[in-house]
Amino acid sequence: MNEVDCYIAGFPPEVQQILHEIRGIIIGAAPDATEGMAYGIPAYKTNGKPLVYFAGFKKHIGFYATPTGHSAFAAELAHYKQGKGSVQFPLNKPIPYDLIRRITVFRALENNAKQRAKRG
Repeated sequence: MNEVDCYIAGFPPEVQQILHEIRGIIIGAAPDATEGMAYGIPAYKTNGKPLVYFAGFKKHIGFYATPTGHSAFAAELAHYKQGKGSVQFPLNKPIPYDLIRRITVFRALENNAKQRAKRG
């Protein structure tokens, strides 16, 4: 088991299922991303730059796509509790898996564009 597996295993089964689904969505949306842990939570990078993070909590799932990932989807995220670069998806409501996928794709494209620009 790697660190992310161990992290997910620390939650109740119903939350584990959600976390596994989010993990799969991220890996599917950004297959070139590297997976690890940062700030004690699952973290994904592309081109060596942060892509997205997620975390389980007692009453919600935290999703972190840096400020740009959240500002680009501000209208769709408006009815969720948010912070700068973070959003909380309550566990007592359907998790917006498609939105998570679209934000991850957006962030991957953004990181790839930055990498191309850096290379000239």
